[in-house]
Amino acid sequence: MTKVSLKTLEATLRSRQQELMTRLSQVQKDVTAAHSADWSEQAQERQNDEVMEAIGNESRIELGRINRALERIEQGEYCYCRNCGEEIPLERLAAVPYTDLCIRCASR
Repeated sequence: MTKVSLKTLEATLRSRQQELMTRLSQVQKDVTAAHSADWSEQAQERQNDEVMEAIGNESRIELGRINRALERIEQGEYCYCRNCGEEIPLERLAAVPYTDLCIRCASR
């Protein structure tokens, strides 16, 4: 098993942040695209818009978590549980890089 470092975790978060921003940009383009004049096609397009909006909402939520994790790294608080203050093992942060809770607090 490879040793996880804070630098690696930050790089992972920044990479995912970029992926999500690209995805959100594409979702925005897709949702705001002009619709067909055909009613049956419009119904399908509107259904697709709903799916794209759901994807966008999930992406925004994850992006918010990642942004908060990056802020905690900058503030030196990333490796500490926001609830109990105990250190969060790097292995847990590798599994869930934007978590702000230790396993004990997360399972409560």
